[in-house]
Amino acid sequence: MRPGALTERVAFDAPSGGTDAFGGTTEAWAEHHVCAAQWTHGKGDESVQAAREAGRQAYKVRVRSSTATRAVTTDYRLRDTRRGTTWNIVDVDAITDRAWVHLVVEGPVT
Repeated sequence: MRPGALTERVAFDAPSGGTDAFGGTTEAWAEHHVCAAQWTHGKGDESVQAAREAGRQAYKVRVRSSTATRAVTTDYRLRDTRRGTTWNIVDVDAITDRAWVHLVVEGPVT
């Protein structure tokens, strides 16, 4: 990878909801990790095509592999800290490449 490719900042939020007074669940998020990232436009694999057909945007995001980024699952969400948008994490690949964690995200979520 060329130097300077990680030009974006993202934060990973972990679900931290609980139960309310009526026995239902409340949705809350706690920031888990912030790091540099590289966004790439999804070209045409199956999940990206399916998202486009359903009217959703899909991108691939690459972050450096670390203990924190390898702990990310599809239960987490990704926030673009520069633009303030939130994305659902659809796929996490922390196995293929030892140096990088590759994510597929859809959104933005409101």
